[in-house]
Amino acid sequence: MSADSYRLRVAGQADVAGARSVMLDTFYHVFGIGYLPEHHDDVIDPESAYLRHPLNRLWVAEHAGDIVATTAVRAQGPRHPPHPRWLTERYPDPRTAQLFRVYVRPEHQRRGLARRLVAMAVEYVDTTTEFDDLYLHTDARTPGALEFWRSCARLVHDARTPGEGFQTVHFDIPLPRHAHTSQREHAMR
Repeated sequence: MSADSYRLRVAGQADVAGARSVMLDTFYHVFGIGYLPEHHDDVIDPESAYLRHPLNRLWVAEHAGDIVATTAVRAQGPRHPPHPRWLTERYPDPRTAQLFRVYVRPEHQRRGLARRLVAMAVEYVDTTTEFDDLYLHTDARTPGALEFWRSCARLVHDARTPGEGFQTVHFDIPLPRHAHTSQREHAMR
């Protein structure tokens, strides 16, 4: 399978069932935690969560008629609890976009799909004036997650603790418009 055999796009109504399947399979077969209603409510109704919300977006990768990868953005910062209060203050609603559901079916991994879908999300957030930041968190136990996010995001807080439970690491992705602003400010000095 070549990278050209995938179609990446903003999800439409016809993509909802396939996207939900990728997400639920990831919860059960990759994470091993199953569906948790307190964390995964958007998965049950992606149409309301992503297609009908004016700022939220869901992107999909399609291969041979099947949805094989997802990435989403929601107009909300992290929640306290379970995350530290200072994170909710650093990434406030409604000025924060949060990256969600960056999932690729295992048999389609290592083809650049996650990177390409995240790039689409970054471009959207960067060109949407309602957002100042793009925040995300990941569970460090997910194979390849830390390596991937370290390659394209900035570490904000490592909240891993010994023992069972989520091993959460928080990141943000620098927006290109901020880089241009910083360069202009530096050039004016």
